Amino acid sequence: MNKQIKKFQNIEKYLSKAKGKFELFALFLRENAPNKWDLLISSDWARVDKKASIDLIAKEVQKELLEEELLMLSRIIILDKNDDTLSSIQGKKQIENGLSEISGIDFLGLAIKHGYLINS
Repeated sequence: MNKQIKKFQNIEKYLSKAKGKFELFALFLRENAPNKWDLLISSDWARVDKKASIDLIAKEVQKELLEEELLMLSRIIILDKNDDTLSSIQGKKQIENGLSEISGIDFLGLAIKHGYLINS
């Protein structure tokens, strides 16, 4: 998984430079979704047009990841600035262009088996 995390760090760095900073860029493995990761992001630019932003992020993910690595990604979620999940995550860890690994936690009823915070 370390190689894949490095690839997501590269994606975050590229998009931050190209579009603007992220308030959150994280991968979460939910308890009820074995081997399927969610990419959670939050940024001002992504909220302007969520569909176009998801398309752009997906395009960058497809450029960076191998086909078998793409299969591990379940969904891309753009959180609103006032989303309780966002404030809960930011209240736990503050990371900027780094990496923090988390496991066995609950974010507002969402059981997280494992997670990587790249920016929060």
